Amino acid sequence: DVATTLTTQGDILYRDASGLARLGAGTSGQALITNGTGANPSWGDTGGGLQSVQTFTTAGTHTYTKPSGISKIRVYITGGGGAGGGNTNSGYGYQIGQGGAAGGTAIKFLDASSITTVTVTIGAGGSGVTGSSGGQGGATSSFGSHCSATGGEGGDAPGAFGGTQSGGTGSNGDLNLKGSAGGCAIENGGGAIIGSAGGSSYWGGAGAGQWSSSGEAGQFGAGGGSAGGQQTDRPGAAGGAGVCYVEEYK
Repeated sequence: DVATTLTTQGDILYRDASGLARLGAGTSGQALITNGTGANPSWGDTGGGLQSVQTFTTAGTHTYTKPSGISKIRVYITGGGGAGGGNTNSGYGYQIGQGGAAGGTAIKFLDASSITTVTVTIGAGGSGVTGSSGGQGGATSSFGSHCSATGGEGGDAPGAFGGTQSGGTGSNGDLNLKGSAGGCAIENGGGAIIGSAGGSSYWGGAGAGQWSSSGEAGQFGAGGGSAGGQQTDRPGAAGGAGVCYVEEYK
């Protein structure tokens, strides 16, 4: 009898091995799940959706801790950006260095059932040095042994026009991306010139070149801009520290 089998609002009527049966209401957010032929239905968590994220953007070593109930994660790891080159006023005129190159990025989807914690290393961005020198390169970032990404190279020194500064590269990801190179070195025998921009990382963030300053610093693994060419020698701007961004799924 349906009226006597279903007793409470939210009840579900189904047939078990012996006849009509009642499945009491589940908890909020659960879905009705079939357990196949010859088995009774049940309530269960829907799962599969994005539940939360964790972000690491400060250079150094950190610990990722997986929250309870998470079974899969997608990791984005980006190396540090290179610093831009400086500027100098030589006998050939005003010279500016290259913009710093960006760090590479690895993207990896992981079964996290056996993961509790992971050591996360965020590579520092390179530093600008003296006005007549190239910028320092960015450092490597890693998510334990699962995936990593090297930093971008620093921009060439002013007057070094044959440089081949390259962006960093992701490693061991499902997708391994190379960071963009920075703008080229320039020489000008006349008036002052604006510095070259740094290279963009997966996240953007490239530092702009400047005229009368050391350039704009990169962000999120992007390269720093180079210093503008005018009377005062200046170092290029720093590259941005790397990034680790973790999406967490049930």
